[in-house]
Amino acid sequence: MRKLRQAVSLAILLAAPLLLSGCWDNKDINHRSLPVAMGITKNGEEYQVFLQIPEPVATRLQTKIVVEKGDTITKAVDRLSENLESEVDLLHLKVVMIDKKIAALGMSDIFSFFIRVRDISPKALVVLCDEDLETFFTNIKNKMNPESRNLTDFFEKYAGWNPQIALTRIWEVYRSIHSYTEDVVLPIVRSGNTTAISHIGSAIIKNGRMVGTINSDDTLLVNLFKGESGEGKIEVMENASVLINKTSLRLRSRMLQGKPVTKARMSLNVSLLEVKGQTSVETIKQDLKDQLNHRFTKLLAKAQNGQADILSLGQTFRRQIPRSLLQNWRESLYPDLRVDFDIHINVQDEGFLKTN
Repeated sequence: MRKLRQAVSLAILLAAPLLLSGCWDNKDINHRSLPVAMGITKNGEEYQVFLQIPEPVATRLQTKIVVEKGDTITKAVDRLSENLESEVDLLHLKVVMIDKKIAALGMSDIFSFFIRVRDISPKALVVLCDEDLETFFTNIKNKMNPESRNLTDFFEKYAGWNPQIALTRIWEVYRSIHSYTEDVVLPIVRSGNTTAISHIGSAIIKNGRMVGTINSDDTLLVNLFKGESGEGKIEVMENASVLINKTSLRLRSRMLQGKPVTKARMSLNVSLLEVKGQTSVETIKQDLKDQLNHRFTKLLAKAQNGQADILSLGQTFRRQIPRSLLQNWRESLYPDLRVDFDIHINVQDEGFLKTN
């Protein structure tokens, strides 16, 4: 009996190490490179991948740019990892920058890769670059503070982001590629003359391909329809300028005689910044309404002509229209969509100088 007990104890001791998963295949963080931004372009049939990697140097944080080519994005990243002194870990990517020329041809394969590999966070922001990526990364490295996260800070809400800059993530682009009723916009940037980055508008992305562009003012409206806050945006009119403090939007959609109709009510709380002469508050409110209405009308007409639902208005009809009809939303129903756009403006603050 005693020998049997000893044999069982010995068997348990020998089997115990097999039950321990351990961390034998993990690498120390000091042996990993953690890029915060990736750039993708194409030279012929080869992909060219850029990585912006922050590195601690003494008591400071510096940034280096590395680049490699490959038949696929994976191959290029593998070559970078092979040539660096540490393994490349893409889980901490915050921004993915894609050459605008690739966007014009189509990006469906790239976003299928992003979702499939699981090495890149689907929450990473997507940006288009309007110049050669090597030139762009060289310029921002020379102009930006080497101790900051620079490129990623430009799109962070707590740092340099503004309401007229589109915020679209990998998963949102991938969803739009396979959606019947929703398209997206992506910010377009290039290196600036006196600033590190210059924002030049947004690209309209339909089924993974760029089909047009809009300016920053139009992007603000898109962001408001997507639920982003317009707080901090300054609207300049002929007789005044105002600061947007708070925004809200309510949508109600229905089918009327076989045609889609949406009522959109936007509420804005604003503060007066500059006023010319004796312009009244009511005049300023009406001027702002007219300006936003004119901008919305032009934006909607452009989106409908391109059959790209960048305001996601089709989403509000998903419970009212059969799936068989929604499959042709962009081509058959969206061009006939009527939107009644109503704006309510509340002037919260007139400053220390009260207007009549």
